[in-house]
Amino acid sequence: YLNKNGSVNEMQDFHGVDFLPEDLSEAPEETGMRVNKKYSCLPAEEKGIHIINIRAIEDIGYDQHESTLLNSLSKNPDADCKYGLYFRDGKRKVDYILVYHYKKSSAGKTLARRAQHNDASLRSTKQDQPLPGKGVQLEMGESEPHMDYHEDDKRFRREEYEGNLVEAGLELERDEDTKIHGIGFVKIHAPWNVLCREAEFLKLKMPTKKMYQINQTHGLLKKINSVIQKITEPIQPKVAEHKPQTVKRLSYPFSREKQHLTTCTKAKYSMGKGEGRKKETALLNKRRKCGKYGITSLLANGVYSAAYPLHDGDYEGENVEPNDRKLLCEEWASYGVFYKYQPIDLVRKYFGEKIGLYFAWLGVYTQMLIPASIVGIIVFLYGCATVDENIPSMEMCDQRNNITMCPLCDKTCSYWKMSSACATARASHLFDNPATVFFSVFMALWAATFMEHWKRKQMRLNYRWDLTGFEEEEDHPRAEYEAKVLEKSLRKEHKHKETDKEKLTWKDRFPAYLTNFVSIIFMVGLTFAIVFGVIIYRISTAAALAISSTPSGRSSVRVTVTATAVIINLVVIIILDEVYGCIARWLTQIEVPKTDKNFEERLIFKAFLLKFVNAYTPIFYVAFFKGRFVGRPGDYVYIFHSFRMEECAPGGCLMELCIQLSIIMLGKQLIQNNLFEIGIPKMKKFIRYLKLKRRRSLDHEEHMKKKQRYEVDYNLEPFAGLTPEYMEMIIQFGFVTLFVASFPLAPLFALLNNIIEIRLDAKKFVTELRRPVAVRAKDIGNSARVPRSLFALVAQAFVISFTSDFIPRLVYLYMYSENGTMHGFVNHTLSSFNVSDFQAGTAPNDPLDLGYEVQICRYKDYREPPWSENKYDISKDFWAVLAARLAFVIVFQNLVMFMSEFVDWIIPDIPKDISQQIHKEKVLMVEVFMREEQGKLQMLETWKDKDKKKGENCNNHSPRLSRSRSGSLSSCHSYPLDV
Repeated sequence: YLNKNGSVNEMQDFHGVDFLPEDLSEAPEETGMRVNKKYSCLPAEEKGIHIINIRAIEDIGYDQHESTLLNSLSKNPDADCKYGLYFRDGKRKVDYILVYHYKKSSAGKTLARRAQHNDASLRSTKQDQPLPGKGVQLEMGESEPHMDYHEDDKRFRREEYEGNLVEAGLELERDEDTKIHGIGFVKIHAPWNVLCREAEFLKLKMPTKKMYQINQTHGLLKKINSVIQKITEPIQPKVAEHKPQTVKRLSYPFSREKQHLTTCTKAKYSMGKGEGRKKETALLNKRRKCGKYGITSLLANGVYSAAYPLHDGDYEGENVEPNDRKLLCEEWASYGVFYKYQPIDLVRKYFGEKIGLYFAWLGVYTQMLIPASIVGIIVFLYGCATVDENIPSMEMCDQRNNITMCPLCDKTCSYWKMSSACATARASHLFDNPATVFFSVFMALWAATFMEHWKRKQMRLNYRWDLTGFEEEEDHPRAEYEAKVLEKSLRKEHKHKETDKEKLTWKDRFPAYLTNFVSIIFMVGLTFAIVFGVIIYRISTAAALAISSTPSGRSSVRVTVTATAVIINLVVIIILDEVYGCIARWLTQIEVPKTDKNFEERLIFKAFLLKFVNAYTPIFYVAFFKGRFVGRPGDYVYIFHSFRMEECAPGGCLMELCIQLSIIMLGKQLIQNNLFEIGIPKMKKFIRYLKLKRRRSLDHEEHMKKKQRYEVDYNLEPFAGLTPEYMEMIIQFGFVTLFVASFPLAPLFALLNNIIEIRLDAKKFVTELRRPVAVRAKDIGNSARVPRSLFALVAQAFVISFTSDFIPRLVYLYMYSENGTMHGFVNHTLSSFNVSDFQAGTAPNDPLDLGYEVQICRYKDYREPPWSENKYDISKDFWAVLAARLAFVIVFQNLVMFMSEFVDWIIPDIPKDISQQIHKEKVLMVEVFMREEQGKLQMLETWKDKDKKKGENCNNHSPRLSRSRSGSLSSCHSYPLDV
């Protein structure tokens, strides 16, 4: 009811049933904004109505009495209301909290002036009937130094809004006598009959009394499952909801007329029992309009400062009553249980389906990383075991070959021995070996298998959570969208134009679209510019380090330059990531999407685009562009006519790509995903602690002792949505799949990160954040489709064919090798250059640095030698290798795509047992209703038989009245025959 924008927020727990949010209806004009007297007079214990007597209730379930809301006070209110979890009568549970700022200096003079410009009668009615609670009463005769019309406007809008909530049947209680100065709280309780009404309106599924046996496996599969259960028993959470189910209740859309078929009763509601009593926050969302504004616009305008459901209680300390929050903290949000499965059902019960699906997806993704990590470790160990047997690296390390390489830069750099790059060549073999090709194919199939496995897991959760028939209703317009439409309508009214069915067109959004386009192009260009600046840094630093006279300094130039440049890239990526996230949200807001779903889709697209470019541009440069446009000695390519383009090492750029990927991936996960999420909340807690420490110790203890639950939750951080959490995992998914050929240990580090990430996010949701409004959803939306959009197959194919030396080695082995081995491969990949052909001013200043005069130097390329007729032209070997590389890309991409589609086809999206159970439920549900109809017919026949017998008895006792038989019958029995 509260939410004007119509977002699909979730109402929780109608005894195991989750409520979708809807909008609050506007009170009819003839009734004004007064409290609904038909409902507000009921005692607390009589407000919940048994649905079996629904015919005695009016259309929306309000009983007819006259009074005001309850204002029951107890002798010990803090104990009776369990420190804010209940109203002060100790019976009605607080389902939702509205928080607002108020000033005690405002008085009745301003109220009276404002009322002259509005509906005075409605205002005075609300002043005469304030909400029950410990509010600060204002004397009408009190003088005030100044008049704050802005605060009065907020107060009037709150009163109008709260009046509409009461009109809808919700019960409200105010509390301004809190330990937080200037903060008031409105406690909201959703009565039983209101829940029933909304459950029927939304057609929410409820468990019925009919139970049936879930199909169990037999024979060998049953024995295997029992063995697996015994083995995994120590890693199962000690939560009742996590136990395997053997029976299940039929679920059916709730109806007040058929309430006797369900397990939900008012007794369970009032005692807080049932299949997990959640918070009924759906009633705080909008179904019909509530005046001109809802809770979203009220929060945006500062009328309310916060709106949230309460946590179940404390999660730590002595004498804490058992609650779901404490159980989640012990069995889920603790680093000590990192090896256990997640209690997903309890997470869904406490936070709702949307958050439950996120953690289920994160758990499935983490589980699937285990086999990928094992295979990656095997590939890495294979490279370590065969490094001494790798002929190309042995040739590069052999000083007897006496291969003299051309200078790495002009003038200051001298000639160097290839054997000085021995360590780089040996390290490259750890990641650039035949096993990496197999690993790339494996990871492509792994990605397809992961998506199929998640589909099946999601379907099982939908079946278990009674979401199989759930269809998301069309979202209502967001408050910002309606405000823009209203503004457009007012402009047209001013111009005396028609204003029916106004909506925002592309013309209205064109300035926003243009701003989006220009901003995104600018930010992408900014990212490219920063990467270009880092390239200049690499080139200039390499030239500066090459001046070093020590051979050890020259040999470590590449590693030093690469490592420092990657650290710079990492810092820039982390900073821009935060900036781009804020800019993406702002760009989405100025577009004014109509619904929350559209807003989320556009936000995910922009955030993913910007963060993808930000994170992967440096990696793409090293993988696909570095060393491709260098030129040759005597004809190099220069930037700004000063900086020579950098080259790849003799062993290829794959090792540099590995360093780049590992530092960015690990640094981003460690700093941004973990330290930020741990450090920022701890820092905010520490700041709050310092503020409290300034007070006297006695006051502080008293303050903490009397703090209510809603005051404690108000000090927590508000929930900001799941988009940042999904973005973290999607970017990580790209690191794991796109360039896994260069870093086989990427799945292992992703697995270790996710093990921490799950518990870190869990601890954040349970202890650091306000309880989110539960949202009903059957899938994770666009977040599941984004990983499929990653062009992993193409990227892996190009990394293997163009970045590594896998294809040149194959070409040499099968086309040029004389003895069928790799001997001579290094010499085959190097071209010769006559030092007399250097351009003027580019030759080394110290040509005798190696101790001898150099006539011919070597460089890595496929070109004709200087003694050829077409010296330094592209050789035939280059075109043979290029053709092989392109052929490999085509074959690899199509082969892996075919295998992925085969995996997609062979694994059904819906498990067979789940489809059978769904069909079985439909059949049993038909049987239940057939039996009910047969019972009704039998009752009808019984009543008819009784009617006939009574009619016959009347005729036997009064034969003279046979002429007026019908009248006699009507006098003998007057009860109706309708059911």
